[in-house]
Amino acid sequence: MHFAMDVSLDPTLGCGQAHRWRKQDDGSWEGVIGKDIVSLHQTPDGFDSSENCRKDAVLEYFRSGDDLDAILSEISAADPFVAGLSSKCHGLRILKQPEWECLATYVLATNVNVKRIAKMVESVCDLFGTDLGRRRAFPTPKQILDGKERICECKLGFREPRFIELAQRTEDGEIDIGALKELDYGNLVRELQTINGVGPKVADCVALFGFGHLCAFPVDVRIQKSLETLYGITGNYRVSSEFGMEKFGRYAGYAQELLYHMDFITH
Repeated sequence: MHFAMDVSLDPTLGCGQAHRWRKQDDGSWEGVIGKDIVSLHQTPDGFDSSENCRKDAVLEYFRSGDDLDAILSEISAADPFVAGLSSKCHGLRILKQPEWECLATYVLATNVNVKRIAKMVESVCDLFGTDLGRRRAFPTPKQILDGKERICECKLGFREPRFIELAQRTEDGEIDIGALKELDYGNLVRELQTINGVGPKVADCVALFGFGHLCAFPVDVRIQKSLETLYGITGNYRVSSEFGMEKFGRYAGYAQELLYHMDFITH
């Protein structure tokens, strides 16, 4: 199945937005979207996909409705340095991940590197998720709770109790993904931060990569260093994130991803 889209798979799938993609020896990418194991191959005008995937799910996942030219033009107008980055890394897209999966993943993604996050996420899927063949789907809250006595096998460390708590509260309806989807950015990040293990950065990541709020500007150590080097911005998380949102506007999340990959793009 062919998708004619302006997307560059390597920076999009290898940038740490999502954690279930594996680059294969032949240059293709294998991942799981919903309950489909998907194999993607870059082409000059987009990518080819394995035939077993659902076309609508892939289009949604890669945010096919985003006008990438218009987005990059807008954030480039805000800053010449970002304009230079966008010209060298066209096709980098923000992904639209399933909300529950994104939230649960980023609750695990605290004080740890990308490689370790991927290992934890895959261990959770292998232990609890629906068998799809050579991979497993991301588990539902109920699947996690049904097997929670084995959670120690996933080696989540201090994240283990908060992960189980998240599954329990979601299964009980205390955390209502449907209701969260109806909130605007500000109310969403405030509500997310009432969840154990979700601070400002995780809330912004979930808002951006899961709930599609492209105005979000997550700040980690790498972004903070970039902001200080390029713009002289120092201070706490709120100062840095609000600077990024104000500078780049409604598509600040795209600017953030370009800055995150600054070293890769410029070398």
